[in-house]
Amino acid sequence: MGYLLGYDIGTSSVKASLVDAVSGEIVATTFYPENEAPIIAKQMGWAEQEPDMWWTNLIEATKKLGTTGQGLLANVKAIGISYQMHGLVCVDRQGNPLRPSIIWCDGRAVPYGNAAFDVIGHEKCLSHLLNSPGNFTAAKLAWVKDNEPELFEKIYKIMLPGDFIAMKLSGGAMQTTISGLSEGMFWDFKEQQVSQDIMNYFGFDNSIISEIVPTFAIQTKVCKEVAQVLGIPEGTPISYRGGDQPNNALSLNVMNPGEVAATGGTSGVVYGVLGEVNYDKLSRVNTFAHGNYTPELTRLGVLLCINGTGILNAWMRRNVAPEGMSYQDINGLIATVPIGSEGLSIIPFGNGAERILQNKEIGCSIEGINFNIHKKAHLMRAAQEGIVFSFKQGIDIMENMGMNIKDIHAGHANMFLSPTFCKTLASVTGATINLYETDGAVGAAKGAGIGAGIYQSFDEAFATLKHVSTIEPDIKDQKAYLDAYALWKQRLDQHIN
Repeated sequence: MGYLLGYDIGTSSVKASLVDAVSGEIVATTFYPENEAPIIAKQMGWAEQEPDMWWTNLIEATKKLGTTGQGLLANVKAIGISYQMHGLVCVDRQGNPLRPSIIWCDGRAVPYGNAAFDVIGHEKCLSHLLNSPGNFTAAKLAWVKDNEPELFEKIYKIMLPGDFIAMKLSGGAMQTTISGLSEGMFWDFKEQQVSQDIMNYFGFDNSIISEIVPTFAIQTKVCKEVAQVLGIPEGTPISYRGGDQPNNALSLNVMNPGEVAATGGTSGVVYGVLGEVNYDKLSRVNTFAHGNYTPELTRLGVLLCINGTGILNAWMRRNVAPEGMSYQDINGLIATVPIGSEGLSIIPFGNGAERILQNKEIGCSIEGINFNIHKKAHLMRAAQEGIVFSFKQGIDIMENMGMNIKDIHAGHANMFLSPTFCKTLASVTGATINLYETDGAVGAAKGAGIGAGIYQSFDEAFATLKHVSTIEPDIKDQKAYLDAYALWKQRLDQHIN
């Protein structure tokens, strides 16, 4: 039948994967560049990247894939794209970027989003956008309008990073999705259209919004010139695009209400699917249209992001663990420490302001240390427990929104390589954790197969998803886990109240 090509347009690199459309096996995978791609930071709190750099990196990654894939690119049947969320790409009529993209971790637009929240009204924003306008794409565009008015006047269309890549692949198709518009705060869930409240408040013309296409569909096709450069067939359909977090959920076949995907890299994410329109009144979690959302089928992705996750574990390895100790060795050492780290708690929020804390920045702290009891192993276990407890705090918010979380899917990577982390998360939430071998580029490839009609359902596309292990809650010691969480929560409340 051929192969499916998935791209993951990340902040640090572009990853490309080839998947056999019949067997579901990963045939080849690679990424470019090998060193992290640069981020432009002209001022503190700013973060930009050149969209053309993503395109160059995609070309180079595809060339590497062609080498490892032994000429298989000539038999690619469909392309899917995953991308870093919330970035702003401004292009002219020819599709040329007018400025570097203001990417997800750029904080300059916060005052614009906060002002819109107050003027439009908190209840109206939350009930129509499902979030405060915050620091999302619409607020970033407002910053451009206010600070670069001459450039703003030249904007023909705005795009997300994945939209830009699809345009380059097709030779000019300027398109986006409802899911993409929702992550930028441009979609009104009540009116089922581009938010006129946002457009009118910021003074944006509707013409800057690209053509809206389904997330899973033959959206456009690869043009002749690009096909020759990449070594893939002319006319190959581009049949899926999605932000990195909904795409991660897709890669784990998390598509229905109550299903949850989690990641634990530098930051951590719990992403659950909600089957009815709802929101957190304090906007501590974000709600977007999931990839399979349509005006007729409510499928929302509720996203909890914790900044201080794997970065805390890495800090512990660098500064607390004996020199040269691997993560695997650390995971073995902390298993010797009792549940709850003998009264030691670590608040893990040392990587900037946390949305779960209503954008407060309280830092990381060690609580309850006893010089006669606690050793390095206690600190390292308390760090992993603190990360889990921050997940639990967010999951409680999600359950208050109507989600019933009993099964968590995650990739077998990063924090989920730690048995203690997994067992603690399962036991404190009462959810079963299932670990799989997958990644974003593979998920995008499978998404392309769905959009192109190669697969007739999500279950068919992910029938070959490789299951690694299942972690059940520890019923016997569950009280010890919950007591440790209660103590952690009590200590956290002292910092934020």
